[in-house]
Amino acid sequence: MMSHGFAQLDHWPEGLLDVRADELHRLISEPTLIHLTGREPQPLFVSVLLHGNETSGLGAVQALLRKYAGKLLPRSVSIFFGNVLAAREGLRRLDDQPDFNRIWPGTERSAGAETRMAQAVYDEMRKRGVFASVDVHNNTGLNPHYACVHRLDNRSLKLAAMFGRLVIYSTSPRGTQTGAFAGLCPALTLECGKPGQAYGAEHAFQFIDSCLHLPAIAEHPPAQHDLDLFHTVAQVVVREEVGFSYGDTTADLLLCERLDHLNFTELRPGTILGYVNHTDSKSFLPVVARDEKGRDVASEYFGIDDRRLVLKKPTMPAMLTLDERVIRQDCLCYLMERLTR
Repeated sequence: MMSHGFAQLDHWPEGLLDVRADELHRLISEPTLIHLTGREPQPLFVSVLLHGNETSGLGAVQALLRKYAGKLLPRSVSIFFGNVLAAREGLRRLDDQPDFNRIWPGTERSAGAETRMAQAVYDEMRKRGVFASVDVHNNTGLNPHYACVHRLDNRSLKLAAMFGRLVIYSTSPRGTQTGAFAGLCPALTLECGKPGQAYGAEHAFQFIDSCLHLPAIAEHPPAQHDLDLFHTVAQVVVREEVGFSYGDTTADLLLCERLDHLNFTELRPGTILGYVNHTDSKSFLPVVARDEKGRDVASEYFGIDDRRLVLKKPTMPAMLTLDERVIRQDCLCYLMERLTR
């Protein structure tokens, strides 16, 4: 059944268990929501390939379906395959597309075909009484596996602790799948390292399978020692008018090589992130850092010291990447602070 720009199926297409992400469009040519019946009727929602180059989610779903082929699932599951057209090209998104993880209810984007699609998927899962939501992602830099939550309620944190100790609390950017579904059920984003690594798909599969076996999600808080909890305080982007590079020494901003090695490292003031060649380099900050209220707080975190872009206060970055296209399409990094409960 096709409606609101996505298809709905009650079975998985033949060939799905072995198809590569860049071949998936041959089986499903548009975003597709597959509902599979299990012993417990309240469904787990799993979204994969919201970014077409982040393939661990597809691998995890394939492993799950192989395990239960010909068997009754312990719990019903609804699987959403997102940007299959970008997956065909091995890209996060196509140039004429919005980011499929910025189009969900609560987005700041104006209404369009993709936001209507995301709203319809959300409405369908609300109608079905979704049990929990899991959105599987990869990142392009060197990052450990971690879970992201949009709310600090006990059920969300208990679910996150099942994936691992490292948990990030973030309420921005707006329009994410996890942010939208957090109003319906415990909702997580799983960050599973770089795409193509076998352990990323395996870790996500094991977690999803464990969720299917949960009769309920406990209301009591996880033990303090079970979590390393951090709060995202800002998203950092390179200004649109600023040219940047990792190799072109004439660029307005020359970023340091191996910058992604700084991810999840508590950095000191004075840490150098790049070198500024802008004509007004003594005072001009080439980056914008938006906090959760949308305010530019770049001057609190960054400064220029002898044409070097440096940190002004202690912070921990995540998702620093060497992929210049991803930096333009998304961001340079996120800044985090440790959170105590």
